[in-house]
Amino acid sequence: MTSEQEWQRDKALFVEDKGGHADGPGLLAGQFAELTARLLTAPTVDDVLRRVLEATTLMVPSADLASFTLIGRDGRYHTPEETDEVAIELDLLQYRFREGPCVEAADPAGPAVAVAPDLATEPRWPRWAPAATELGIRAVISTALIPGPPAGPSIGALNVYSRTTNGLDKADRDVLLLLATHASLALATTDAVTRAELEAAHLREAIASRDVIGQAKGIIMARRGVSADEAFDLLRRTSQDLNIKLAELARTLADRHTELDLPLR
Repeated sequence: MTSEQEWQRDKALFVEDKGGHADGPGLLAGQFAELTARLLTAPTVDDVLRRVLEATTLMVPSADLASFTLIGRDGRYHTPEETDEVAIELDLLQYRFREGPCVEAADPAGPAVAVAPDLATEPRWPRWAPAATELGIRAVISTALIPGPPAGPSIGALNVYSRTTNGLDKADRDVLLLLATHASLALATTDAVTRAELEAAHLREAIASRDVIGQAKGIIMARRGVSADEAFDLLRRTSQDLNIKLAELARTLADRHTELDLPLR
């Protein structure tokens, strides 16, 4: 049996609660056991979130991008950890429009899970869904983070974005629910860094990334005679093609723009 077939079988068994392989835990059970051990030793909130996102990309093959949304003490949403700068853009658009899966799932009065298998035909988010498809996203799942009792309020959401229509299935949804539970429990017991400190640190990083992306966009606009949206789209596509983070590519272009050029596409 191929590794992909084994993975799919493990997912099906996991969701049906049949315990994985007869001769021991399956791939998913092993991954969750490893994640639990790593979270128990995570010294900060930032470490907790980063480790859960790493596990997310391993356990959900169609998770092209992932992020966390947290609700600050002032009630505002922010993204403290993500796998890619495009995930930040997707989240920020939701915060700006006040619509979308992460805003819906993170809302203490919301549905706890927001799913859209095909954003091209999604009517619930008339502004965000078209913007997400423009950024290459076709499917999404957001799951609430609830660190207290089941009736407790949400403090945020785990967000997973896929570039494949119907790329996130029911088994993935159940895996993400468990990942969000792991994150919620770890956040509830991790006090080395407060969420307010984490928000401030990430805000500084986000501002720095946004500044350098703005510089790179300006260089492309001047060099190619294109709009700001077209410049950002070229940066995004090139970062995906080269498998380089958007901010890192932008920083390289800003620092070495006399030596480098982006491909015409």
